Amino acid sequence: MKEQTREEPRILAAAERQMRAWSLAQEIAEGTVRSHRFDPMHGRLGDYISISREAGAGGSAIGEALGQRLGWEVLDKNLLDCVAERFHLSRPMLELVDETVSNWAYDILGPWLDHQIVTHEKYMVHLARVVVAAARRGKVVLVGRGGQFLLPRDQGLAVRIIASEKYRVRRIMEKYALGEAQAKQFVTTLDRGRREFVGRFFRRDVDDPHLYDLVINVDFLGPEAAVEEILAAWQQVEARRREAPMPASPRCS
Repeated sequence: MKEQTREEPRILAAAERQMRAWSLAQEIAEGTVRSHRFDPMHGRLGDYISISREAGAGGSAIGEALGQRLGWEVLDKNLLDCVAERFHLSRPMLELVDETVSNWAYDILGPWLDHQIVTHEKYMVHLARVVVAAARRGKVVLVGRGGQFLLPRDQGLAVRIIASEKYRVRRIMEKYALGEAQAKQFVTTLDRGRREFVGRFFRRDVDDPHLYDLVINVDFLGPEAAVEEILAAWQQVEARRREAPMPASPRCS
């Protein structure tokens, strides 16, 4: 009983720290964190394309092909390497929270039990900083992880890659040598994790087509044509920029 009494304050303190982290995560979702506001003079962004994808639709392969065609950097799973290196975090621990279904007990008690554990909120804060830094460098394709929700809606191109369940299950079966039932469960679980990830941190429905500039059914078009569609859309973005009037110079009073 004494042992339980002695540990309760530590558990409560861990819970309070996590509550503060949740609050910060909500601020990120609402765009109210000062470091993520985009000052017109100091927060200008370069060229970027964000790709959201259904599990098994081939969004990663499309992002890679797009980066090769444009000569741009592609940040997908390697984004975790950037976060781990910059903030001295465990890469395997980041894998556990990357676009996954959250667990409140893990997030609250994890840091108290093991200082190497990375909570979803801690991951999200560090991820946001790396994504913003990449967008400021420009010429980058961001695959997944809510990239389009961390960046200004009107400064890049937001793409959603979808496909039928049959198409996606078949791709997962081939890629990972799984049976049909296992592949279907894989797709369902991964989609659920990504949906909750976006809903929790950005308060958006990842399946809402209105959140994207371009939604592509790769089951219908195929991955090669999907890349061409995205390239054509990016050319339209660049054309609009060229045609946009230059901002007026301030007048001296």
